[in-house]
Amino acid sequence: MSRIGRLPIDIPAGVTVSVDGQTVAVKGPKGELALTVAEPIQAKVEENQVLVTRPDDERESRALHGLTRTLIANNIVGVTQGYSKGLEVVGTGYRVQAKGSNVEFALGYSHPITVEPPAGISFAVEGNNKLTVSGIDKQAVGEVAANIRKLRKPEPYKGKGVRYAGEVVRRKAGKSGK
Repeated sequence: MSRIGRLPIDIPAGVTVSVDGQTVAVKGPKGELALTVAEPIQAKVEENQVLVTRPDDERESRALHGLTRTLIANNIVGVTQGYSKGLEVVGTGYRVQAKGSNVEFALGYSHPITVEPPAGISFAVEGNNKLTVSGIDKQAVGEVAANIRKLRKPEPYKGKGVRYAGEVVRRKAGKSGK
């Protein structure tokens, strides 16, 4: 039995979880999320807990068991606390600034880059080199942060670029002089 999959998920106060066939809908104070559970896996709500079960020990069922439980747990955390990912802009002349709900980056290109937040995602700019991406969907927050980082990845010689908060960039020595 999957060690993660068999653990029950506690439903906190103020959150409602409804299971309709293969769809699990989670509604909380920050919003609502829906998840379609893969076919052999079953989810049910019992006594303020969500239980995820699998019918057999097939390889695919075992793989999806823990995954499904974790996705439902992530949705519950998302609608209660939300998720956020921090980004730092490092480099001379590199900066980020808010333009309404959008953000504008100066990353050493000949033009500024404007990024619009997708639905359910919000940006918060601190100073001129810190950005926080936040929302209720963990996957969407991570993907938006990764796409922003992709605009100018940190390079190994000077460490310039967009990096995650707390990310350690491996540095190279560069050219050796005579």
